[in-house]
Amino acid sequence: MPIHNNDIKEIFTRVADLLEIKGENQFRVRAYRNAARTIGELSQNVADMVEKGEDLTEISGIGKDLAGKIEEIVKTGTLKMLQDLEKETSPELTKLLQIPGLGAKRVKLIYEKLGITNVKELKESAEKGILSKLYGLGEKTEKKILREIGRLEESEKRFNIAAAEQIADSYIQYLKKLSGVNDVIIAGSYRRRKETVGDLDILTTCEQDTDIMEHFVKYEDVSEVISKGNTKSSVILRSGIQVDIRVFTPESYGSALLYFTGSKAHNIAIRKIAQEMGLKINEYGVFKTDKKIAGKSEEEVYKQIDLPYIPPELRENRGEIESARKGKLPNLLELGDIRGDLHIHTEWSDGHFTIEEMAEAARERGYEYIAITEHSRHTSVANGLTPERLAQQIRRIDEINHKLDGITILKGIEVDILEDGSLDLPDEILSKLDIVICSVHYKFNLSRKEQTARIINALQNPYTNVLGHPTGRMINKREPYQVDMEKIIKCARDNNCFLELNSHPDRLDLNDIHCKMAKQMGVKIAISTDAHSINGLDYMRYGIGQGRRGWLEPHDVINTRTLSELQKLLKK
Repeated sequence: MPIHNNDIKEIFTRVADLLEIKGENQFRVRAYRNAARTIGELSQNVADMVEKGEDLTEISGIGKDLAGKIEEIVKTGTLKMLQDLEKETSPELTKLLQIPGLGAKRVKLIYEKLGITNVKELKESAEKGILSKLYGLGEKTEKKILREIGRLEESEKRFNIAAAEQIADSYIQYLKKLSGVNDVIIAGSYRRRKETVGDLDILTTCEQDTDIMEHFVKYEDVSEVISKGNTKSSVILRSGIQVDIRVFTPESYGSALLYFTGSKAHNIAIRKIAQEMGLKINEYGVFKTDKKIAGKSEEEVYKQIDLPYIPPELRENRGEIESARKGKLPNLLELGDIRGDLHIHTEWSDGHFTIEEMAEAARERGYEYIAITEHSRHTSVANGLTPERLAQQIRRIDEINHKLDGITILKGIEVDILEDGSLDLPDEILSKLDIVICSVHYKFNLSRKEQTARIINALQNPYTNVLGHPTGRMINKREPYQVDMEKIIKCARDNNCFLELNSHPDRLDLNDIHCKMAKQMGVKIAISTDAHSINGLDYMRYGIGQGRRGWLEPHDVINTRTLSELQKLLKK
């Protein structure tokens, strides 16, 4: 049974959750949370490292004890420590922590006072008004919990793009090992790089005598075979995601790829154009009466209806067809356009590596510059920097830059936006930085008017450069806070500020709609990773996918600029 990094991450996260609910030492809780984050960010497959006998303690933040637990998970598929914790409480208890407004203390209270161990029981209790009678809750919190349970039930059906990618890559590599298999690609929302994926649609071409369907259903991660046919099969994997595979001839592969990539709205619009031209488009090709005239490639299909190739990320029927007709499709951003990462944490706050190590890793990725942006003092749980510690880091970065070749480290901070919109650090220290990112990290439940005013106040600070993860959402975990994005974007434009597209797959904030809105309103974007480790730098590809969905071109993104060009943009 294959163990993905995400499986290990989820087990360590559940351990940390249950330890926190039990009221265990916070340092112990944090050790498991940090390990979960580290493993989740690794580009190497940890199971492969175990199989090769590699020393896991060489992974930053992974000591001998955690390394042993990782090996146990890889070899057995589970962790005895987690099983013991779940016996003491309930395996479903950690899901309550996914509900905004229910921290560890409240979950512990609900568990001890009402005996509630899962979301279903919590929902029933809230519907009966029992929950609101507990000290510290109330009717307002009870109603909010019911709303969030509804959101949680819906979100559980989808996987974030990084988790889907791990699952997809392993399956694709397995299928390619079969002799006679030619093309293999995943279509659907995955190919359109949507931030969440409901299922995986695999399209393939292969030699006639290749029994790919038998090979497909025998994948060791399969927990249930839904159907198995000659040209289509469906399975459910251990993770719960459904995977479908379809086999096509090379002559139909392009039209099938276009059809199953979607979106549905894009496909309907394409078929309507074809009908007006006396043509029919389906997954098998383009037909004029009964004669097939195209289908080998997507370009060939689009050409039949007088359109250029439209990149998958744009296929949402949001104006891409009209732009294609006018020859005005955007020259979409690519990963190779990025010259640096402007949101990075190190061991000075809650990161896992030194400034030098992060700079070296960025240089190896071909970057010209990075910005070190620790948390500020209000985020005490992340060891946020006081003005005195930030001044020390500024001096340290100057020392490192003096002896560093091939890359420049910019001095920055991710400063908390306080409830009144002021910044967590004084202007005196902010004025000494190259870049200031301001972010909301608490008080997510303010009204739309209050939250908007709060952020606008922060953007009006003369030293603010970038609004970090602008809507505060955590995919499948926390809804965006209520804010008027049009007003925020206008304020950013008027104050020469930029918006961040945070590439972390749990955030991808801005979303694609707001990226396009910012572009149309003349506000540029900083695509950054919020990396807390070396491997976190690789999250940039998710931000690029989101930016492409938002129609971003290289000139719309500030960290495609050379260092000197960027420095001019950051000077207000």
